[in-house]
Amino acid sequence: MRTAVLTEPGRLEVEERPEPDPAPDEVLVAVGEVGICGSDLHYYEHGRIGDYVVEEPLVLGHESAGEVAAVGDAVDGLEVGDRVALEPGVPCRRCDFCKRGEYNLCPDVTFMATPPDDGAFAEYVAWPADFAYRLPESVSTREGALCEPLSVGIHAARRGEVGVGDSVLVTGAGPIGLLAMAAARAAGASEVFVSDVVKAKRQRAAARGADLTIDPRETDLGEAVAAKTNSSGVDVVIEASGAKSAIAGSLDAVRRGGTVVFVGLAPEAEVPLNVLDIVDSELDVRGSFRYRNTYPAAVDLLADGAVDVEGIVDFAADLDEVDDAFRRAMDEETVKGMIAVGD
Repeated sequence: MRTAVLTEPGRLEVEERPEPDPAPDEVLVAVGEVGICGSDLHYYEHGRIGDYVVEEPLVLGHESAGEVAAVGDAVDGLEVGDRVALEPGVPCRRCDFCKRGEYNLCPDVTFMATPPDDGAFAEYVAWPADFAYRLPESVSTREGALCEPLSVGIHAARRGEVGVGDSVLVTGAGPIGLLAMAAARAAGASEVFVSDVVKAKRQRAAARGADLTIDPRETDLGEAVAAKTNSSGVDVVIEASGAKSAIAGSLDAVRRGGTVVFVGLAPEAEVPLNVLDIVDSELDVRGSFRYRNTYPAAVDLLADGAVDVEGIVDFAADLDEVDDAFRRAMDEETVKGMIAVGD
C-alpha cells in the first residue's frame, strides 16, 4: 500500500508498505481523507515536539476517516462498507485515569503520528473498533476526518463550561480556534469574539459568525473586550494560539469569576501569569489536553448541521503530492489542508 513517510525533517516520501492485518478487536480502514494538523507540520519542520523526537521514519496524520474494508473476529457493530471517523488516541483502559473516564490523560496512550506510533497517511490503517465511529450518510468523509480538531474545540468548550448566554473570547483563528468558536456557539454562547494577528484568519472568523474580531497588535485585548461587554469582560476565554501575549492578555479579557482555558501550546514551557489577578478575581484557569468522549457529540453536531467544518479547508491534495501540500500548509494564511488518500 502507498504510505507517506517522514524520512527526515522537511522531507516526506511516498513508499510501499505491507497492508496491515486487523487484530480480532480491530477494523481495517481504507483511508479516505486526512487533515494536515499543526503538530504534523511541526514534526515535518523540526523533527520533534518537546520530548517527542522522530528517531525513525514516521507516518504522520491523525485526523482521518475512511471506509471499513475488513473487521476482526471479535468486532461487533461495524461492517465492511461502513464509513468511520477514527479517534487517534487509544488509551490503556486499565489505569486510574482511564477508570475515571479521563482517558485523554492516560500515560500509556497510543496516539497516531506521535513517535513511535505511525499515523494515517496510508491507504490502510488497522485500528481498534472501539475508536472507530460510524458516519451517517449526511456526514462526508472529509467532515469525519475533521471530527478530530472539532473534538479539541468541544473539549475546550466543556472545560470552560460554556453555557447558554455566555460570552466567549477565542484567541487564535487557526483550525482549533475556529472550531472552538463553533463549539462554543453550539454550547449556547450568545457572543463570541476572536483575535488573531493574521488578517485573512480574522476575516474567516468574521465570515463564520464571530461577533467581533480583534487584531491584538493594534488593539489591547482587554480594552477591546471591555468596550463590548460594558467593561465587565467575557465569561470564558479559550486561548488557542499559544502566543505569550495572548496567554497574558486572556487574564485581562475575562470577567471577575470567569474561566480561562489554555489549549494552545506556547513555544516555552513557562509563561509568566499574574497570580494576584487570578486570586483577586477568583479566576478558574484550566488546561485542555486533546479530548475525551467527544467523537459521538462531534458526529451528532455534523449530522445536525450545527457546525461547519468543511468551511475551514483551504485546499486538498493527493497523497502523491503530500510534500508540496505540507509546504503549502505552512503559509500563515492557510487554515487547513487535506490529503485525499483514497478514491
